[in-house]
Amino acid sequence: MTLGLCMIVKDEEGVLARCLQSASGIFDHIAVADTGSKDDTKEIASKYADVVADFLWQDDFAAARNFSFSLSKADYIMWLDADDVLLPGDRAALLSLKEKLDGTVDAYMLPYRMGEERDALLYYRERIVRRACGFLWTGAVHEVIPVSGKIEYADAVVTHKKPQGRRATCRNLCIYAKQFSRGKTPDERQKFYFARELKDNGLYDTAASAYEWFLRGDGWIENKICACRDLAACYKALGRRRKSLVALFKSFEYAPPRPEICCDLGAAFFEEGDFRQAIFWYKLALNEKADAKAGGFVLPDCSGFLPCIWLAVCYDKLGEYERAAAYNALAGQYKPSDKSYLHNKLYFENLLKSKGKNL
Repeated sequence: MTLGLCMIVKDEEGVLARCLQSASGIFDHIAVADTGSKDDTKEIASKYADVVADFLWQDDFAAARNFSFSLSKADYIMWLDADDVLLPGDRAALLSLKEKLDGTVDAYMLPYRMGEERDALLYYRERIVRRACGFLWTGAVHEVIPVSGKIEYADAVVTHKKPQGRRATCRNLCIYAKQFSRGKTPDERQKFYFARELKDNGLYDTAASAYEWFLRGDGWIENKICACRDLAACYKALGRRRKSLVALFKSFEYAPPRPEICCDLGAAFFEEGDFRQAIFWYKLALNEKADAKAGGFVLPDCSGFLPCIWLAVCYDKLGEYERAAAYNALAGQYKPSDKSYLHNKLYFENLLKSKGKNL
């Protein structure tokens, strides 16, 4: 069966060639919808794509995505953003998956990694859909495909490589403002992402109100857990420590403690000089393993390297140097070339040596 690639782009001359080159040789058909580029984006796209079409921007990402999908006649359709890439191992995994396409699976969920590092933020997205299902994108901002039927998870990772220097803009907030001004009521998912946009633009007080608004509704549990963490960060930025802690603890209403939440709690108590409390939460983070297939945002570092390195610091603060050195050594198993681990290793070697002990 055929596999097509559909993209929407605008002024992406700096990254588009990198993306399409990484995808070269995989797809049977590539369609690119341009939403108003002023640079050489369309010229670059034409070197790789079978179809490059103009789409009049309507302040609606879902509408643009749906138009791009209409340009493809492939049996299965995959989507990428211009600043996404397929690393060599993931190209091979995707080619292997392509050989297995037989029309019996309606949608494939693929991992989406924010950066090349193994410990970068990771979550799954609906990445490949069967065209005959007629799935449509929804949401003017932070659009999504509500998939159904037979859904499978695959291992081919899409890596998001945000260009250096690119900063958060108010573009998405402006789209939300236009939606609200037209009387459109956001669904629970859009409430969550509206709050995230406010937070990313440094509007912490308003973002906190938006997160509280979202948490009063019946949104998806994974989004609620993430909202608690984000809400805590907003209150921390506003200097409201107690409210920050309350927000983190509120996440326990929805699910057992997640490693990311535990690390945040460990950091909060460490900053207060309560090292025993910090140790409790960092140890709990180390013992909990997040499941990316649950759909939430996962930071692998929070169940491995991060709690280990901070446990080393906490025990050092308490004068329990051998325990501290042991946790630092454990951190080194996760990241043997990390500067913090190597610095601590030399520090503990010299410290224990001065006390007549060895690591």
